[in-house]
Amino acid sequence: MRIFADSACDLPKSFYETNQVTLIPLRVHIDDAEYLDVMTIDSTQVYAEIRQGKQPKTSQASPEQFLTFFEELAKSGEEGLYIAFSSELSGTHNTAVMIRDQVKEEYPELKLTIIDSKCASLGYGLLVKEAVRLRKLGEPLERIVEIIRFKALNTEHLFTVEDLDYMARGGRVSKTSAVIGGLLNIKPLLHMEQGKLVPIEKLRGRKKVMKRILELMEERGERLHEQTIAISHGDDEAFALEMKAMIEETFQPKQVEIHMIGSAIGAHTGPGALALFFSNQIQP
Repeated sequence: MRIFADSACDLPKSFYETNQVTLIPLRVHIDDAEYLDVMTIDSTQVYAEIRQGKQPKTSQASPEQFLTFFEELAKSGEEGLYIAFSSELSGTHNTAVMIRDQVKEEYPELKLTIIDSKCASLGYGLLVKEAVRLRKLGEPLERIVEIIRFKALNTEHLFTVEDLDYMARGGRVSKTSAVIGGLLNIKPLLHMEQGKLVPIEKLRGRKKVMKRILELMEERGERLHEQTIAISHGDDEAFALEMKAMIEETFQPKQVEIHMIGSAIGAHTGPGALALFFSNQIQP
């Protein structure tokens, strides 16, 4: 079985190579140049450009790439699973469905399941890692799809940004809100609802945000000591490690993974962002 994932899952390039996962890169635009996320640009370069005052843009994965990959899958006779970035945040999922349907007209035997994860960053990345684990165990595609859909529905995302100005540049918040937020050291706390980023509240200062994240994890998480919790950060590893230490002290989870927020998401959230991912319900 072949597994496909796009670069918005924020897993490192080595993961795809080591685990035989086909990477579908989203595209990053800086000035007049276009890059393929993970493949021809990495997020540290994107954060450096943002710090210099540039505003990178992003666009969905190329339809031509989907066509190539899905035709190859059809000719191979293998089954395929594509876990996609939330359709509320990118058109990539919908493009993949369109191309799959197009390929099935020529290759009716194509066996490809596409899941709209409604997740982002490492919330999405944890789903991809779970699919790889289940494939190694020899689970059939139908069972893998069932488990991944359950986990996608029950993955919590808690997210904050260091500077609202980065989100204002991308049109995510108003410029007025960004200016006021900067003056008052306001940090927004957001989560995901049905695949959309939704504000929960605003807090003054990073310490209060971190304390509130722990409170929400306590309220929403189930058996956190049995979970792998993921942290992604906007080129601020010290912030992520501080958060990790607090989580380990409070909940003693099985594991805490840390990765950098990738280009596709980091272009909009900027340096200093932090996101937490965990489950609110364990698979029965």
